[in-house]
Amino acid sequence: MTLIISKILSKTILKGMPSSFVLELPPYRMPQIGKVLVRSIFDRTLFVLGRAIAVAAPAGIVIWLFANVNIAGVSILNHIAQFLNPFASLMGLDGYILTAFILALPANEIVLPIILMSYMAGGNLVQIEDLTSISNILVSNGWTILTAINVMLFSLMHFPCSTTLISIKKETGSWKWAVLSFIIPTVFGIVVCMITNGIYNLIV
Repeated sequence: MTLIISKILSKTILKGMPSSFVLELPPYRMPQIGKVLVRSIFDRTLFVLGRAIAVAAPAGIVIWLFANVNIAGVSILNHIAQFLNPFASLMGLDGYILTAFILALPANEIVLPIILMSYMAGGNLVQIEDLTSISNILVSNGWTILTAINVMLFSLMHFPCSTTLISIKKETGSWKWAVLSFIIPTVFGIVVCMITNGIYNLIV
């Protein structure tokens, strides 16, 4: 998929843009442990954590509100999942899975906890360590081998987390490339899941 997308981009939005690679090695200097530690802690770790917290904290509030605020006796999260369900079905998924991917924009690793929270009708994210319990919850909510495959495929090919998108914007100096980094893998992920769903339904 990387090769296919690269070929498409080189023929479209990146057409005519010069492509070059220059590697310049600086003179070797003995590393200074103090400077390395300070730079890695302040320039890397704290900076990334700061951006992650700035995005994750509001997102946590949004997820909690969606799971706990009811409209007509049904949580906002359930309303969103039901709305997305027809489209998600075309991808071999369900509305709760697609909602989880969207709400997990700040941190992709919370997709499964959001899915489990939705299926269990809970108001908080859950972390279940027992794989058998997770399997029972997923199967009882309609998961099949197709669902599992397409969740894995969409996990590989969908939008990056918000921290990555912010980093892309910072490095390129433009929201254009951040938006494209969001749209391109997501569209291809949707298409691949739809193809897999179609092939599965033809075979089964």
